[in-house]
Parts: sequence; structure tokens; C-alpha cells
Amino acid sequence: MRLSEFKYYVKELLQIAMPIIMGNLGFIMIGAGDVFIAGRHSTDTLAAISIATAISNCIMTFGIGLIASVSPLLSNYRGEKHSAKKYFFPTIRFAMILACITMIAVLACVPFIDYMKFEPKLVLPIKHYMIVTAFSTFGAYLHAALKEFLQAFEIVFLPNVVTVFSVFLNVFLNVLLVFGFGPIPSLGVIGLAIASFTVRYFMGGVLLWYCFRLMSFRNYTQDKKYFKSLLKIGMPISCAILIEFVAFNCVAIIMGRIAGVYAAAQNLICTLTTVSFMVPLAISNAIAVKVGFANGAQNFVELKRYAYIGLFLSVGFMVCSSFVFASFPHFLVRLFTSDEVLIKICVPVLYVLAIFQIFDGLQVSLAGIFKGMKKTGIVLIANFVGYWLISIPLGCLLAFSYGMNIMGFWFGLLVAAVILCLIMFIILSQYMVNLEKNLNFVCLPEEY
Repeated sequence: MRLSEFKYYVKELLQIAMPIIMGNLGFIMIGAGDVFIAGRHSTDTLAAISIATAISNCIMTFGIGLIASVSPLLSNYRGEKHSAKKYFFPTIRFAMILACITMIAVLACVPFIDYMKFEPKLVLPIKHYMIVTAFSTFGAYLHAALKEFLQAFEIVFLPNVVTVFSVFLNVFLNVLLVFGFGPIPSLGVIGLAIASFTVRYFMGGVLLWYCFRLMSFRNYTQDKKYFKSLLKIGMPISCAILIEFVAFNCVAIIMGRIAGVYAAAQNLICTLTTVSFMVPLAISNAIAVKVGFANGAQNFVELKRYAYIGLFLSVGFMVCSSFVFASFPHFLVRLFTSDEVLIKICVPVLYVLAIFQIFDGLQVSLAGIFKGMKKTGIVLIANFVGYWLISIPLGCLLAFSYGMNIMGFWFGLLVAAVILCLIMFIILSQYMVNLEKNLNFVCLPEEY
């Protein structure tokens, strides 16, 4: 490939990825704002929201994963020269059905908090946060669905500008409601929950208004066929995301039963790594759109180039990020807390995290390629093997049998990331070899 061609594909990917990076960073900065304000309020507040989000987000992530199938599916439709705009209303209906199910599931978990052996002082704040969060699901899912819908048309700028603006709105509401001002009392944990509730509905409402201003839609009533396609692609994506997400949050839940400070530490560490992870995640989304279009158009050359150049961009960024984490661990942790006990727990983990970052960037980009090719079952298998057959058992062994506590779990997560990268890369390489042998480019089978 000539240098000019390489630059062309990089530019094409970054045109989609850069606004998504901005939006993804904005999205995670909303969570980082919660962690920052909670940490400044008290370590107990941070511990309470860490456990509450670990539980509720595990449930909410399943629906978000299903919604993530919207953009690759509609990108394939566009590549096949089929209409995609007619799926606007079905996309919203799909998201609202999932939101209703998720809300009920989160509320159903609240009574069990009393029996999970957390520190007594944390139980009531955890329950309050989860109840408010449950009712915010409709706003969160509406935003996610419309963002995916617009992304399929490579419309990514304004949706992500909305997310960035919401960072500042969230911080303002957090400070106002958590600490209180004038006639507004200090609400602590509930204030954080109300701020998130407000921001989620704001983000969803603005995107809904934007879609109606941008496009004209007609109501497409064949929901069942569309829903079936979304579930076929989205279920493996959702399960794969859930497997990974639950693995990370299990650390907060398991260690939080020992002491709330460990849950706070896990939340803080995950916040730091997620900030840098948003860049390869955005590149992965761009890869999924471009590979999905090439797959629908049966253009193997374009598919291969977008796939491998996207991998190069993601890993290159994460190598730089790894250097930052290894070089400035104390500075990064102190951005969120001045609690010396918390700092002492978090700083050593950041050295392991520095290596983990590289493989995390590689795996999410590989997942984007498979998502674009509609081969999401591979991602599910790799995540299950890496995180649940290896990471959690190894983490528990190192944490409790060898006294490594939270550091032991992060060694387990590092090993899992390496293994799932190997699994996906080997399978992808074999697919590429098989496809290259077929000069007529036979589409990949729908089932793996």
C-alpha cells in the first residue's frame, strides 16, 4: 500500500472517529465528574456510588450492547443500497422496550442489597442511588439508540458535541446538588443520582429533536423483522460487553464486601483507564461502520484496509497512553482523591494497568472488525474464555490465596486481555486468508 493510500484510509477512519472520540470522552467525563465530586464529598460517598453503579450498570450494559447493533446493521443496509431511514421509529421502539425491562431489573435488585454484606453505613445510599438510576434508563437508552442511528449515516459531530456539553452540565448539577447552595440542601449520593438522571434525559431529548430537524421519517411498521436482525447481531455483542463489564465490576462488588475503600479504588482505577479507552473505542466504532459498509458492498480490499489500519491506530494510541500511566501514577490518582489510603491502594495497580491498556485497545478494535462483518459470536466466545474462564478465577486466587487483593484481580484482567486478543486475531487472520483466496469476494457466512 502506498503512503498516499494509507493516509487516505487513516483520514476516512478519523473523520468518523474524531467526533466520536470527543463524544466518548465527554461521556466518560460525565462518570469521571461523578467520581471526582463524590471523592471530594467523602470516601464513603465514593464507595456507595461505586457499588451502586457496579450493580446497576451491569444490568444497563446488556441493553446498551443490544442497541450497539443498530449502526453496523444499518451500515450494512446502506452498503447494500437499501433504505435505512425507515428504521428510525423501530429503533426508538426497540430502545424503549429494552429500557422498560432494564428499569424493572434494576429495581428488582434493590431489596437484595440488604443481604450482600456491605458496610451498614453504605447500604441506604446504595439503594437510593440505584432507585433513581433505574428511572433514568429511558433517557440513557434513547440517547444511545439515536447516537447509533446517526452514526450509521456517518453523522457524528453534533451528537458528540451534545455529550461534551453535558459534561459541564453534569459537573454543575453535581456541585449544586451534592454540596448544596442557598435554599438547595446538600443531598450527597442522591444529588449525584438526580444529576445523572437529568443529564441523561437532556442528552436523549436533544438528539430526538435533532433527528426530526435533520431528516424526514415515515413510520415503518415491520418491527419484528428489524428487531430480529438487531437481536441476531446485538445479542452476541451485548453478551460480550456484559461479560467484560461484569468482570470489571465484580472486582468492586467482591472487594467492596471486604471494605468500601476497595470498591472506591476499583471505581477510580476504572475511571482512569476508561478515559483513554474511549479513543480506541471510537476508532472501533469507525471500523465497524466502514467495514460494515464494505462487507455489505462485497468489497474485500476496502474491508481489509480499514480493518488493519484501524488496528494500527488503536494500538499506537494505547502505547502512548501506557507510557503516561506508568510515568505519572501518583499525579493521576491525586486528581480524584486526597485520601492517602486510597492512593496507596491505587498507585501500584496503575503499573499493571499500563500494560493492560495496550491489549485492551487491540481487543476492542478487533471486536469492531467482527461487528462490521456481523461475526459478533466470535467476540462473545473470546470474552467469555478470557474473562470468566481465566480472569475471575485467577484474580480470586491471587487476591485471596496470595494476599494481593485488588492487584491480584488486575493481573487476572491483564492475562484475560492477552488471551482474548490472541483468539480474535488468529480467527481474523484465518478469515482474511480465506477471503483473499476468493477473487470474487464471497461474503462471510452469517453464522459462526
